[in-house]
Amino acid sequence: MAQKLKIKTTNQELFDTIRACKKVANSKGIGAYNKIADELSRPASQRAEVNLEKIEKLAKTGDVVVIPGKILATGILSKKVHIVAFSASDSALEKIQGAGATFTKIQEYVNNKPATRIYIMK
Repeated sequence: MAQKLKIKTTNQELFDTIRACKKVANSKGIGAYNKIADELSRPASQRAEVNLEKIEKLAKTGDVVVIPGKILATGILSKKVHIVAFSASDSALEKIQGAGATFTKIQEYVNNKPATRIYIMK
């Protein structure tokens, strides 16, 4: 019998994102998506908030960087990376587009074509 996903949230987008991550992790055997789902299941105050300066420092051009939380705009981004996150501030989105990088929400990314090689940043 299938085990029901027990998540206490009123945010339907968050619930659907967690469910999509768990589904990919179970069907394709990619454990990183279970880790992302676990991070997103935490209370909002404990979720990752990553500044662009951290992405600039740690990521390489062409990397797929997953942030199970929110991207903030502090710092400058000059690398063309693919950033996948639950949310991002408006100013962070402007800086990402200005650098030629791309941003995708986690749920959209998981539903389209989840990569096996991702870099989870928190």
